[in-house]
Amino acid sequence: MSVEKINENSITIRAMEEGDYDKLRALWMTIHGFGIRSIDDSREGVIKFLRRNPGCSVVAVSNEPGNEGDIVGGILCGHDGRRGCLYHVCVRADHRRRGIGKAMVVHCMNALKDEDINKVSLIAFTKNDVGNAFWNCIGWTRREDLNYYDFTLNEENITAFNA
Repeated sequence: MSVEKINENSITIRAMEEGDYDKLRALWMTIHGFGIRSIDDSREGVIKFLRRNPGCSVVAVSNEPGNEGDIVGGILCGHDGRRGCLYHVCVRADHRRRGIGKAMVVHCMNALKDEDINKVSLIAFTKNDVGNAFWNCIGWTRREDLNYYDFTLNEENITAFNA
């Protein structure tokens, strides 16, 4: 398991583990406008995803006094054998602009390269100004040549957005 320390060792970037779920969900609940699905983002849903994509997802863990062990960032990362996808990319508001997001993305990209994945996609809500600025800043390309479609197979998998 690859572990990276950033910001003078104040943050550890490492592969997400099943035991990280409670702290990760607590982080998700602090992110304004974050959408959480009732089934996919449940403990069982996330553990299922992690088991299907071992070593691909990542967390940023604080080593700072008073915040030791807090998860301050996370990415669910997986692939279908052909294309990788990043989900729920987030960094706690008071830890942004410190290189944590970029370090987590690099970790995921390396994990996907190790799986022989050649292309990665993600979805950012159009009103997510912070996220869209981040992706643009680190060199991701916004696609203008396609439409994104959804078809819901399970109506009970409801998305709730944080206020």
